Amino acid sequence: MLHIVVCVKQVPDSREIRIDPKTNTLIRQGVPAIANFYDMHGLEEALRIKEQHGAKITVVCMGPPPAEKSLKQCISLGADEAVLVTDRGFAGADTLATSYVLGMTIAKVAETFGPVDIVFCGKQTLDGDTGQVGPGIACRLDLEQLTYVYKVEAIDEENSRITVHRLLEDGVEVVQTSMPVLITALKEMNKVRRAPMPGMLRAATYKPVIWTTADFPGLERAKIGLKGSPTIVSKTWVPEQKQVDTEMLTAETSAGTATALLEKLWQTDLPQRFGWTAEEEV
Repeated sequence: MLHIVVCVKQVPDSREIRIDPKTNTLIRQGVPAIANFYDMHGLEEALRIKEQHGAKITVVCMGPPPAEKSLKQCISLGADEAVLVTDRGFAGADTLATSYVLGMTIAKVAETFGPVDIVFCGKQTLDGDTGQVGPGIACRLDLEQLTYVYKVEAIDEENSRITVHRLLEDGVEVVQTSMPVLITALKEMNKVRRAPMPGMLRAATYKPVIWTTADFPGLERAKIGLKGSPTIVSKTWVPEQKQVDTEMLTAETSAGTATALLEKLWQTDLPQRFGWTAEEEV
């Protein structure tokens, strides 16, 4: 049976985020936390693989104790086990430190629940927006990595092969590689299901496995939290809002509107900037 690990992060709801105009920092008080939606598309794909091939799904999350809420959501949807990695020592981690801790977590998951065949991460998170953690985990665990995946085409369990479609800027790339593998999921991959009633009832009483720094004997303290995070945010600011004058152009026909627009453009500095001549006006 396949063993799939899904990495999930609890993030502030981007629809509710506000910026303090004095400090230029995020106002987190009163902002609801949600499971990163790219990660949920990874979970949904894991659930579909489970339905087609049979699989055990373990969800892992590094975060504060309230992140248990997102893990319970994953359990309600159909995940089998959930692990919350939480400790003050992990606080303030950038993508380098986060990938280090999650890499050690997945390795411990493999020791505890069995060898891992597929790791799903979201393409990126709503708060950090870097897209670095998934590839970082793959590098630390020496896994094949398939990024920007929008379709899992086939899984050959007998030969430990997987075929996926990667969505690139200039087209689609079909790739086949060996497992174990790490996949970063796009939102185009699927539509996340709603939790069934039995799943919600199970999640209501489920208690995730809790691991702290004490559960990782080989953990290097210099590589976690703020100490293990070389990224420095030197300054943040809110872009200045500029007042822009607008004018609505209307005419009886689309050709008339286009002519009116051209006349307006000709009255600006665009002709001089682009070297237009009067002969080119028409």
